[in-house]
Amino acid sequence: MANFNFNKVILGGRLTADPELKTTTSGLPVTSFTVAVNRRFGGRSENGQPQTDFINCTAWRQTAEFITRYFRKASSICVVGTIQVRSWTDAQGAKRYATEVVVDEAMFVDSKGENPSAAQAGFSQSAPSSYMPEGYTSYGDGAAPAYSQGQAAAPKFEEITDDDDLPF
Repeated sequence: MANFNFNKVILGGRLTADPELKTTTSGLPVTSFTVAVNRRFGGRSENGQPQTDFINCTAWRQTAEFITRYFRKASSICVVGTIQVRSWTDAQGAKRYATEVVVDEAMFVDSKGENPSAAQAGFSQSAPSSYMPEGYTSYGDGAAPAYSQGQAAAPKFEEITDDDDLPF
C-alpha cells in the first residue's frame, strides 16, 4: 500500500455531563463533551467496576446543535468522526497536546423509553418523517435515527427506457 491514510472513529458510550452549545467569534456553533466507554477487554478495576476510557469529543455546526438539544448527562450516544491532535504552547512556555474526536455524526442508541431528553423533545422513533425534526431519518423498523453534518438528498437516477444497451 503506497499511500494508505485512514482516520475514522466510531464510539458508543455515555455522556459524562450535559453538552453545552457555544458559539465561536465568527458565529459557528460548537460543543465539546466527553464520552465514557467501558473497555470490552481489560478486566475490572480494584473495586470490581469495568475499566472505562473517557474520550473528549467536539462537534460543530448542526451536529453540535443536535447533540446539545437531544442528549443529556448519562445519555447513551454513538458518534462517528475522526481523531485530531492539537498542540499549543501554554503560558509557561510548555508544549501541550490534546487528542479528541471531531464528530461528524451522532446517533441515539437508547430505546425509546430510556432516553428522557428525547422523550421531552417529542421525539418518537416510529413517527412519520413529516413529524421528525429537521435532519432526522425515520426508519420505521426501530433503528436509531442519525444526524450527519454531510447528509445529502437521495441521488437522482436516470431512467433507462431502452433495454438493448444494458450489459446483462
